[in-house]
Amino acid sequence: MTVTTTLLVGLSGALGAAARFVLDGLVRSRWPTTIPLATMLINISGAFLLGLLTGLWMAAEVATGWRDVLGVGFLGGYTTFSTAMVETVHLRQHHHAGLAAANLLIMIAACGFAAFLGLGFGAPARF
Repeated sequence: MTVTTTLLVGLSGALGAAARFVLDGLVRSRWPTTIPLATMLINISGAFLLGLLTGLWMAAEVATGWRDVLGVGFLGGYTTFSTAMVETVHLRQHHHAGLAAANLLIMIAACGFAAFLGLGFGAPARF
């Protein structure tokens, strides 16, 4: 780990967080709903992208620094497990227990499947 890599991870994370902020705002304004759709779409797309990049990295020699910059930095800033959990608790606190349970289960299953698909596309010979 170098100072340059650390700075690039931080910058990339900021860009990922900004991308999440913009996409979250667009989805919420376009499709207002009780269900935290924006967070779900962000986490699913992030899981797919990380799976895809991981698959590509498995097939080629990629410097650890770039994996950190894109995986830990950008996609770490882009995705948000903690927001998903707070939104799930918020649903439950507002008497939407069924939606809270569905949000939790769908988020976990869809993100896992998206990561699996990403890996499959990134390294098809391994699947």
